Amino acid sequence: MLEAMQSSVVWQGVGTGVAWLITGCLLLAGAVGCVLPILPGHLIILIAAIAHRLMLGEASGLHWWSFVVLVLLMAISQTCEMVSGAAGSKWFGGTRWGAFGALTGTVVGLFFLPFGLLLGPLIGAFVFEIAFARKHARPAAISGVGSVVGTVAGMGIKLVVGAVMIAWFFLDVFCLGK
Repeated sequence: MLEAMQSSVVWQGVGTGVAWLITGCLLLAGAVGCVLPILPGHLIILIAAIAHRLMLGEASGLHWWSFVVLVLLMAISQTCEMVSGAAGSKWFGGTRWGAFGALTGTVVGLFFLPFGLLLGPLIGAFVFEIAFARKHARPAAISGVGSVVGTVAGMGIKLVVGAVMIAWFFLDVFCLGK
């Protein structure tokens, strides 16, 4: 059915414009999702590329390996986002317990968006440093602040990777796909 729709006269005139409108809206939503933690930005960008390919077929200009690149970029970004708080905690002198607490706080913080993204790693690192590493309040707080710095750095990486994903999409469609 999709092939019949793509080859119809109506789709040739209006369909390409509609396909680009849908793709553009999805890419814009994905870019916003890279900033707002409520939307899964990288996943939306990947869905935009898949939808573009499905709507336009070979004329889309997207190669199969572009989807591999987009999935890899998405996985790298998600991994960096998840471990950035723990890395920040370790960077600021926290123990393994603080890093584990920051990671646990990141996961728990996802349920309390948007403030949970920053407070989760902070509280997790602080509590784990005091409870398990037996640190005093000041070093535990420094470890917690380090987890917030790491989390903010992870958000920056997430934004950059989202921009790279969008740039890769356009590069493949307009330069590599022709």
